Amino acid sequence: MAERRTDSRSRSFLGAKIVFNSRNSSMDCLIRNISPTGARLLLSSAVVIPDEFELQIPKQGRSFRARLAWRRADESGVQFVEHNAEPPVPTELTIKLKQLEDEKAALRARVAQLSSGE
Repeated sequence: MAERRTDSRSRSFLGAKIVFNSRNSSMDCLIRNISPTGARLLLSSAVVIPDEFELQIPKQGRSFRARLAWRRADESGVQFVEHNAEPPVPTELTIKLKQLEDEKAALRARVAQLSSGE
């Protein structure tokens, strides 16, 4: 098989999360090698992952938009989308933003309930 990568990859053993479905679904995986443009992921052979998702690396506080490039048994290759774009938002801030959005929706519902006199 001919090598199609333009960037060399560094071996790694990083725990990561595949996040999808508007950040409502996630699964753990292991990054076996990584470059500025993509990575090779090790995951359970039974799982199905979407064609595009967010790859979060909590230990490094980094997150990438990733596209599935290939899949064999329990490993997959992904290409990072827009890898030259602005730096990714740290995972902690993403989680906090989701919590605040949920809290805001609950408060709006409560204000509406109180305004209607219930």
